[in-house]
Amino acid sequence: MEGIAENIQAVTERIRNACSRVNRDPSSIKLVAVTKGIGMEAIREAYNAGLRVFGENYMQEAKSKIQGLPGDIKWHFIGHLQRNKAKAVVGSFEVIHSINSLRLAEEVAIRAREKNVVQKVFLQVNIAEESAKSGCGKNDALQILDSMSRMEGLELQGLMCIPPLSDDAGASRPYFKELREIRDRAAEMLKRPIDALGLSMGMSADFEVAIEEGATAIRVGNAIFGPRN
Repeated sequence: MEGIAENIQAVTERIRNACSRVNRDPSSIKLVAVTKGIGMEAIREAYNAGLRVFGENYMQEAKSKIQGLPGDIKWHFIGHLQRNKAKAVVGSFEVIHSINSLRLAEEVAIRAREKNVVQKVFLQVNIAEESAKSGCGKNDALQILDSMSRMEGLELQGLMCIPPLSDDAGASRPYFKELREIRDRAAEMLKRPIDALGLSMGMSADFEVAIEEGATAIRVGNAIFGPRN
């Protein structure tokens, strides 16, 4: 786990360079450090290097980290969320990136109202229509977003996707572009400014391409903490 601070510096530089290529402000990109399988000591090291936003995939794993690490950390839930786990996740995380259906959105809204919180959420779109991936269908996204925008207890943040795994970062570009186009149509439909809806897209292998295509949140694990065992 050596070199976390240096890795963060390198990722930050890559963010800056990607932003400069498309004339974007680096401060408009939220870096979510993915800590699935990462111990408290390494997360503390990243915290001490200045990171404050961390993403977890499982409530069970996140619980002890949330309790044991500094209270000013913003925790984001980025893993697959089952409806029966919604109650535990709502309110424990600032943002849920992985709302994948209208039924899950409704469940999260119910739990948020029960806890008297407003839960920030992204709608996950299965952008490549892969059978093994979670997310709503591309053709359903606008209708679901419309419903979510009216749900008491939810604060709609935008759209999320995970493109197909590839050794070529450029292979992700058409999927990121397509998600951005869906977002643009959603903003028009909801009568919101485009920058009021974000795009959670891009991971260690392709976040620079994601930034070039409009990402506002990138989920980076290996480039910060090194490969997981």
